[in-house]
Amino acid sequence: VQLQASGGGLVQAGGSLRLSCAASERTFSIYAVAWFRQAPGKEREFVAAKRESNGATRYSDSVKGRFTISRDNAKNTVYLDMSSLKPEDTALYYCAARSYWTVNYYSPAEYHVWGQGTLVTVSS
Repeated sequence: VQLQASGGGLVQAGGSLRLSCAASERTFSIYAVAWFRQAPGKEREFVAAKRESNGATRYSDSVKGRFTISRDNAKNTVYLDMSSLKPEDTALYYCAARSYWTVNYYSPAEYHVWGQGTLVTVSS
Protein backbone atom coordinates (compact mmCIF):
# COMPACT_ATOMS: atom_id res chain seq x y z
CA VAL A 1 0.00 0.00 0.00
CA GLN A 2 1.08 3.59 -0.64
CA LEU A 3 -0.13 6.62 1.28
CA GLN A 4 -0.61 10.20 0.09
CA ALA A 5 -1.09 12.88 2.73
CA SER A 6 -2.63 16.27 2.01
CA GLY A 7 -4.44 19.16 3.60
CA GLY A 8 -1.67 20.98 5.40
CA GLY A 9 -1.38 24.74 5.36
CA LEU A 10 -1.09 27.94 7.34
CA VAL A 11 -3.74 28.61 9.97
CA GLN A 12 -4.08 31.04 12.85
CA ALA A 13 -4.07 29.86 16.43
CA GLY A 14 -7.51 28.68 17.42
CA GLY A 15 -8.34 27.65 13.88
CA SER A 16 -9.11 24.28 12.35
CA LEU A 17 -7.68 22.11 9.61
CA ARG A 18 -8.44 18.70 8.13
CA LEU A 19 -5.67 16.42 6.94
CA SER A 20 -6.35 13.55 4.57
CA CYS A 21 -4.37 10.41 3.86
CA ALA A 22 -5.40 8.46 0.77
CA ALA A 23 -4.34 4.84 0.38
CA SER A 24 -3.65 3.08 -2.89
CA GLU A 25 -5.25 -0.24 -1.97
CA ARG A 26 -8.89 -1.21 -1.71
CA THR A 27 -7.99 -3.50 1.19
CA PHE A 28 -6.99 -0.50 3.28
CA SER A 29 -9.63 -1.38 5.88
CA ILE A 30 -7.41 -4.19 7.20
CA TYR A 31 -4.67 -1.75 8.15
CA ALA A 32 -4.27 0.04 11.44
CA VAL A 33 -3.48 3.70 10.77
CA ALA A 34 -1.86 6.54 12.62
CA TRP A 35 -0.76 10.14 12.38
CA PHE A 36 2.62 11.32 13.60
CA ARG A 37 4.23 14.74 13.49
CA GLN A 38 7.73 16.10 13.52
CA ALA A 39 8.66 19.65 14.40
CA PRO A 40 12.02 21.13 13.36
CA GLY A 41 14.81 19.78 15.53
CA LYS A 42 12.54 17.32 17.31
CA GLU A 43 11.85 13.63 17.06
CA ARG A 44 8.79 12.27 15.34
CA GLU A 45 5.96 11.98 17.85
CA PHE A 46 2.70 10.11 17.99
CA VAL A 47 -0.53 12.07 17.43
CA ALA A 48 -3.40 9.60 16.90
CA ALA A 49 -4.11 6.04 15.82
CA LYS A 50 -7.08 3.98 14.78
CA ARG A 51 -7.54 0.25 14.52
CA GLU A 52 -8.31 -1.59 11.31
CA SER A 53 -11.89 -1.47 10.03
CA ASN A 54 -13.39 1.20 12.26
CA GLY A 55 -12.05 0.19 15.61
CA ALA A 56 -10.74 1.92 18.68
CA THR A 57 -8.83 5.19 18.61
CA ARG A 58 -5.92 6.49 20.66
CA TYR A 59 -4.58 10.02 21.06
CA SER A 60 -1.57 11.66 22.57
CA ASP A 61 -2.31 13.75 25.63
CA SER A 62 -1.26 16.90 23.79
CA VAL A 63 -4.02 16.62 21.20
CA LYS A 64 -6.76 14.77 23.08
CA GLY A 65 -10.02 16.66 22.89
CA ARG A 66 -8.82 18.81 19.99
CA PHE A 67 -7.97 16.30 17.25
CA THR A 68 -10.10 13.50 15.82
CA ILE A 69 -8.90 10.61 13.69
CA SER A 70 -11.41 8.91 11.44
CA ARG A 71 -11.45 6.74 8.38
CA ASP A 72 -13.68 6.19 5.39
CA ASN A 73 -12.84 2.70 4.20
CA ALA A 74 -15.04 3.09 1.13
CA LYS A 75 -12.75 5.92 0.04
CA ASN A 76 -9.56 4.30 1.37
CA THR A 77 -8.90 7.51 3.29
CA VAL A 78 -7.95 8.45 6.82
CA TYR A 79 -8.61 11.93 8.20
CA LEU A 80 -7.22 14.00 11.01
CA ASP A 81 -9.55 16.79 12.04
CA MET A 82 -7.67 19.38 14.04
CA SER A 83 -9.31 22.16 15.99
CA SER A 84 -8.24 24.76 18.57
CA LEU A 85 -4.84 24.69 16.94
CA LYS A 86 -1.86 26.06 18.82
CA PRO A 87 1.52 27.30 17.59
CA GLU A 88 3.09 24.22 19.18
CA ASP A 89 1.08 22.05 16.75
CA THR A 90 3.29 23.37 13.95
CA ALA A 91 5.00 20.38 12.35
CA LEU A 92 5.25 18.11 9.38
CA TYR A 93 2.42 15.61 9.74
CA TYR A 94 2.78 12.04 8.50
CA CYS A 95 0.22 9.31 8.10
CA ALA A 96 1.33 5.73 8.61
CA ALA A 97 -0.13 2.25 8.38
CA ARG A 98 0.60 -1.29 9.47
CA SER A 99 -1.13 -4.53 8.70
CA TYR A 100 -2.64 -5.08 12.17
CA TRP A 101 -3.03 -3.28 15.48
CA THR A 102 -0.23 -3.28 18.00
CA VAL A 103 -0.11 -2.32 21.64
CA ASN A 104 2.89 -0.19 20.66
CA TYR A 105 0.71 1.91 18.35
CA TYR A 106 2.50 5.08 19.53
CA SER A 107 5.92 4.02 18.23
CA PRO A 108 6.98 5.12 14.72
CA ALA A 109 9.10 1.96 14.45
CA GLU A 110 5.94 -0.17 14.42
CA TYR A 111 4.70 1.23 11.11
CA HIS A 112 6.04 -0.04 7.81
CA VAL A 113 4.15 2.24 5.44
CA TRP A 114 4.46 6.03 5.48
CA GLY A 115 3.04 8.94 3.56
CA GLN A 116 5.23 11.82 2.43
CA GLY A 117 4.17 14.34 5.07
CA THR A 118 2.13 17.52 4.91
CA LEU A 119 3.16 20.75 6.63
CA VAL A 120 0.94 22.42 9.19
CA THR A 121 1.92 25.89 10.37
CA VAL A 122 -0.01 27.58 13.15
CA SER A 123 0.63 31.28 13.60
CA SER A 124 0.16 33.05 16.90
